[in-house]
Formats: sequence, structure tokens, C-alpha cells
Amino acid sequence: MIIALLCILVYLFKPFCINLIMPNKALVDIFNEIADMLSVDGRPTARFEIRAYQNAAMALSSMSEDVSELYKRDGRDGLLSINGIGKGLADKIIEYIETGHIKKYEDMKKLYPIDFANLTRIDGMGAKRAITLYKMLGVKDIPTLKKAIDEHKIMGLEGFGEKSEQLLAKGVAMLEGSKGRILLGDALPIAESITKMLYDSGLVEKAIVCGSTRRMKETVGDLDILAISKEPEKVMDKFSGYKNVTGIVAKGPTKTTVWLDAGLTCDLRVIAPESFGAAMQYFTGSKEHNVEVRKIAISKGYKLNEYGLFDSKDNVVSAIDEKDIYMRLGMDYIEPEMRENRGEIDLAKRHALPKLVRIEDLKGDLHSHTIETDGTNTLEEMAEAAIKKGFEYLAITNHTKSLKIAHGMDDNKFSAFFKRIDSLNEKLDGKITLLKGAEVDIMKDGSLDLNNSTLKKMDIVIAAVHSNFNMKIDDMTARVSKAISTGYVDVLAHPTGRIINEREPYAIDMRKIADIAEEHNTALEIDSYPSRLDLNDASVFAIKDHNIRFAIDSDAHNTVHFDFLRYGIGMARRGWLEKKNVLNTMPLKQLLKRLQ
Repeated sequence: MIIALLCILVYLFKPFCINLIMPNKALVDIFNEIADMLSVDGRPTARFEIRAYQNAAMALSSMSEDVSELYKRDGRDGLLSINGIGKGLADKIIEYIETGHIKKYEDMKKLYPIDFANLTRIDGMGAKRAITLYKMLGVKDIPTLKKAIDEHKIMGLEGFGEKSEQLLAKGVAMLEGSKGRILLGDALPIAESITKMLYDSGLVEKAIVCGSTRRMKETVGDLDILAISKEPEKVMDKFSGYKNVTGIVAKGPTKTTVWLDAGLTCDLRVIAPESFGAAMQYFTGSKEHNVEVRKIAISKGYKLNEYGLFDSKDNVVSAIDEKDIYMRLGMDYIEPEMRENRGEIDLAKRHALPKLVRIEDLKGDLHSHTIETDGTNTLEEMAEAAIKKGFEYLAITNHTKSLKIAHGMDDNKFSAFFKRIDSLNEKLDGKITLLKGAEVDIMKDGSLDLNNSTLKKMDIVIAAVHSNFNMKIDDMTARVSKAISTGYVDVLAHPTGRIINEREPYAIDMRKIADIAEEHNTALEIDSYPSRLDLNDASVFAIKDHNIRFAIDSDAHNTVHFDFLRYGIGMARRGWLEKKNVLNTMPLKQLLKRLQ
């Protein structure tokens, strides 16, 4: 039973092992797979090995530094300084850095030649189930799983059934539909690492990320980077030789396309300085946005393309500055995140665009976890990191008792933990204020997972659905509405429950939820975790007309995760939110007054 729970824990953590540096990501995947394979090991000590590999994977996923650079600089002692890395695991990391292999992993893969990385991304498919299907049906990857589903062999196995087979089929379809697109949280750091490499080379005067990445779309199909350089051919040589390039699709003097090890292509174009603004406008907007802007240009007697805005005699009217191009067309400048043809062009023509919220507007974070449940850092470490981020406040919102897999806390544990928060707040002496809270499970019947007496002790209560995802839309809507109607819920966390490319949103009527949230002064969360981004921009856009606030939170499980807030800001800006729409742009006193 313990091994099974640990195995599930490893599976649950996998969506959070994102935004990683190579080879950190490779090691995280390897350690998670070793834990997967150990889950069927009958030895009494296996559970300790599983926990060790799981802790190591979480530690590496939290690092902002390339572990190989740490080893190069500080040797084995540097690896041992990582929380969760002991001597044995340090040796395995060294083995991988020096040889590209880990013998234990390769030996185990001979026993279980299973594509855990993709199979366990499917909703309803944990490591133990993957191993069972391999033993019973020879399923080892997505194609063999599809074959077993098509032949209806899974429904006859003990512990599965027809409903399980249908769920797996749905998961396979979702996974295959996501191929070729990666999370924004993976794509943006990769693009930024390329632009940094270009700047560090001294060969470029400017390098800008464009395309859907600049628009902050939740998933990205390819990368577009524009640069200015007096030595374009040297830039192309530098780019095509970048360490994460696995292949060259096409290479020319001013444009090169490469395959990256993340599984997507990247285009680099060196643009003439006098056309750079036009190119930025052209390569940023969605196709639909650009078509409408070009129609306006034509209606005014102009021609607009990636080289500039031209009059009827092909004289350049504007090209250097994209803001000037919009102005010449009678529009206010449209922020990149809004360029989706959702009505932004009409607002720009009427000079009525919203002033979008910025990350600098956030005063604090209302959703974070510590080591007491499923976080990896202590209360003190989270507070120190939040101070460095410049937060005025941080809500500590550990899980509640029903979420046993995350070591959820009961009423007594929360009471004791709140005393620790009070004590630490005294020591911090105003550097930051830690808010006492919890991420309270919404039970199947809509009740909350803690006593009212405990909820009353909290500064903030966020509530979330973590189970029974397959309810009908009316039942799920009633469940969540009942929880909000208790009057205790300040924020509804990750309101649709989705994991991007892995788990679909549960069925829920968000307009009805927005109605009930407005009635009870409950904010709706934009969870900034790159694998969640929940609410996403489309949901925010659909309900922004309600008199409600949104909370842009990191859902931090360690100190590095505060950096995820920029992705939540991206969703908010894509949903046209302003500072006034966001709960945690409020200063502390104003926030506490609202929460009371």
C-alpha cells in the first residue's frame, strides 16, 4: 500500500517537473522512471528507494542552475549541497554527466522497456497500471496501448473495466492531439536562453522573441526570434551550433530554421534595422489579427507587410517602430497578448483599450505550499524567497486532510501550524506578512474539508476540487457553488481542474460559478503553474464582465516557483484584465479588509 501511494505521488509530481534546464530535465525523467519501475519491487526497502528518487527528481526540478555547471564548479560536494541528494544519487548524477548514461536505469529498462514518460501522461494511467498492462498485454508505448484499446482487451482485465478503457482512449486522443506543441513554461525559457546566447556572443544589437510565445499562448508550436546584426552570417553559424540544436532544417545568410532538443523548431531571422518594427508586428500577431490590420491599411491606401507600411507609390511610411505603425493606421498600440482578433482592433480604433495588468502590480501571492504537505521548502525558506521577490504578503495554503497523497493536514495540525506562522511573523517584523490559509478540498457533496472553527482562524481560504472529476456538468457546478455559498471561500483555486495536454477540464458552468462568486465576494484563481494556467485566457475573457476579482497565484511548491507568476500574468493579459480586476494587486491593509 505504501509503495502504491508513493508511486502515485511520483505520478502526481510529474506535471510539475517543467521549465527545466538540460540535463536537469533528463535526470528528472530518469529518476522518475526508476521510481516507477521500483513500484513493483517487493523488497521492504523499495519504498525508501522510491522516496529517495522522488525527492531527487523534485530537487532537480526546482533548480534554476544547470546541475552539470554546479558539478563542474563545486564537484561532488556541490551536488551533495542540493536538498534531497545523498551520496548514492550524487554518484548517479556524476555518472550521467560524465557518460550520458546511468547503468542502474539501463539495467531496469531491460526488465521494463516501457515508455513511462508518455504513458503516465495519460489521465488514469499511473506507473503501476502501465507495468500491469505491459505484463498482461505487452503494452509498452502509445501505439501498443492504442492497439489494446482498439481490440477491447483492457476492459477484461481485473482492476480496469469498460469505463477505464474509455478513459484511457480519451487520454490517448488528447495526448496525440497535443503533439508538436509544448508548454509556454518550457518554450519561453528556451527562447530566452537563445536570445541570451545571441547577446552574449556580441554579434547582435537586438534579439526579440516573437510569435505565439510573445503573445503568451499556453502552448507553443514553434519559436520565432528576430535579431539585428551587422554580421548576419556569423549569427547564423552561432545559432545553428547552439548546444540544444539537434538538426538544421534550412540555413541561409539571414534566416535559419533548426530543430531543438525540446521537440520543436526555431526560426531566427536577421532583420534590417529600418524594418525591425514592421517585422515585430508581422511575426507577433495571430494570423487573424494581422489580416484585419492589413485590411485597415488597404482601406487607408497603404500596403502593410513584414518590411514596413508603404503608401501607394511604395514609399515607406513607417517601419522602424511597431507602435508607430498602429498609430499611422489610426489605432492605439495593441499589446502583444491581445493580438488575437477578439475585438481589440475596434477598441484600438476607439482609443478604448484596457490598461493591462503587469507583474509589477502584484503585491503578493495567495497560493503556496510548504514541506508540511507537498512542498519542498520550509515555511522560513518560502518566506525568505518571497521577501527577495519583493512581496508585501504571502499566503501559506497547505492541503487539507482528504488529500492524503499530498500529506494533507487536519484541523489540529493547522492550528499548530498557524502558531508557527504567528511566531515567524513576529520575527520578520514587517519585512513581509505571512497569511494563514489552506487549500481546502471541496468534497463530492460540496462541503469543505475542515471544521468551520478552523476556517474562521484563517486570513484566507482557497478551495479546490481534487477528486471525482467525472461528475456531470450540473452536479459539478452545484458542488462548487455549494462550497462557495458557505461564505468561507475567498478564492476558488484552479477552477476547471485541467492539466494541459494531460487532463481535460472537468465539466462545469463557469458563468454560473462567476455568478455565485460575485454574490459571495469570491475571487477566481488564475493558477500560474505552467501545466495548469487555470483559469486560461479564454475562460477569463468569457467572464471578465462579472463584478469579480481574479487572483493570480503561483501555486508554488518550492521557492523557484514564484517565477511562474509571469505565466499567470500572461493569461490575465490575454483575458484583458486590468490591475483593478486582480485581488492580489491590493496592498495588505486593503486586501485584509476585503477578505474580512
